[in-house]
Formats: sequence, C-alpha cells, structure tokens
Amino acid sequence: MEQEAPVIGFGVDIGGSGIKGARVDLRTGDLTSDRFKILTPQPSTPQAVVEVIEQLLAQAEWTGPFGCTFPGIVRHGVLHSAANLDKSWVGVSLERLLDDATGLQTAVLNDADAAGLAEVRYGAARDRDGVVILTTLGTGIGTAVFVDGHLLPNTELGHLIMYGRSAEKYAAASVRERKKLSWEEWAGRLQEYYSHLEFLFSPDLIVVGGGVSRKAEKFLPLLDVEAEIIPAALQNQAGIVGAAIEAVERFQGGLPEH
Repeated sequence: MEQEAPVIGFGVDIGGSGIKGARVDLRTGDLTSDRFKILTPQPSTPQAVVEVIEQLLAQAEWTGPFGCTFPGIVRHGVLHSAANLDKSWVGVSLERLLDDATGLQTAVLNDADAAGLAEVRYGAARDRDGVVILTTLGTGIGTAVFVDGHLLPNTELGHLIMYGRSAEKYAAASVRERKKLSWEEWAGRLQEYYSHLEFLFSPDLIVVGGGVSRKAEKFLPLLDVEAEIIPAALQNQAGIVGAAIEAVERFQGGLPEH
C-alpha cells in the first residue's frame, strides 16, 4: 500500500526566553525539520520579536502560511495580555504585524491553547470525548479546555483566585523551585488547585504539561482527583505543533485524516 505524502505545516512558539519554530507533519504530529530557536530579545517589544520571527522563517526557508503562539490572551489576532513579555504588546494585532512583515498568512493563538490542540490531535488526549483540561505547569499555569474535542479559547484558569492571589502564584512549578518545596509539599498545593478545577468544571480528563511533566512520576501519584490525570505526551514541541494545526485549519482547508 502506497504511503500517503506528508502534509507539512509550520509553527512558531513565542516564549519568555526563546522563540522556536519547525516544520510539522500534520498526519503524524512529528517535527520534520530541526527545531530552530532564537533567544527572545530584551526588551521583548513587538518590533523586536517580529524581527526575530522573520529571521527564524528565513533560517527555516519557510514561505507558506504559518501559526504562531503567544503567552497571553489572543482574540481575533489581537493581544489582550502579556504576562512574561513587554507590556507594549497589549492591544497589538500580532497577526497584522506578522502578515505585513513576512507577506505570509499568519494564525496567532494562545500558547496553552496551542499545546492543547496538539495533545488532543496527537497526544495524551487523542480520541477522548467529554471535558478535557490541559494545564501547563511552568513559570505560571496555562490552561486549555476542550469539550468533545472543541476548544474554548483563552480560559486562563491559572488566574483562579486562591488565598487572595492567582493560583499560579501558589502552585506553579516556578513556586516549587523558588520556595524549595519538596515534591510532597508541592503536590499538596497542586491538590488544592486541581480539586478547585474539578469542582468548577467536572472534567473527564486532566492532562498535565510543562517541562515538569517529564518528572510526572514524582508528583502525579500523590494527587487524589476523580478525573483521570495523566502527563502530556508532546512536551516541548506541543506549542509548535498546535500553532501549525491552527494555520492549516484556518488557511489550507483543514487537517488530513489520521
């Protein structure tokens, strides 16, 4: 049987420390090129970041539509928050900036939403119906919520209030490192957070992403929640893959069957 040709997209993932991009085979979710990375400029102003993305696309020799994540609220391509980047982003249409700078069609979405799309399509939440919540545990807590595979964008559930402050200020992976918490102590904080999420949303599945998910065996078994809770599968490439998904769905008629 003849193997189907890959459908290739391109995703860019903007982070507080680095901006990454790669080609993605959208039949499998695998990267088909090296992952190109350039340090996030400081200060991380819109113009400076756009110039880095232009460099990255040139390095990758990519000339088609592409997707791009952003660590903040994205509505119709316009940014409404910027937690770990320069505050001058708020109110900016990143889609328009990138369209104008690159001459390419650009789809911009929240970074946690992108990771969630990748996990639902190819990863830990593949073929799972019902309510699925992805959480990314890192500097903060990002979230993506799906109902029967459909995304509810920009949920920002890391900003639920616990003890008078955002939950991410209490339970993010960065808090464990900063306060030198043991895995058991941090799991106690996560338990409170995930119990709160369960009470509000009654999820069928919780997927835990972020770099710390590589050490899931140290803390997930310590949690007691009704929902199934499992580590993410795509780890650091999830944002790139999700961005590529968004662009192909928006500009190229949707994803191939898999």
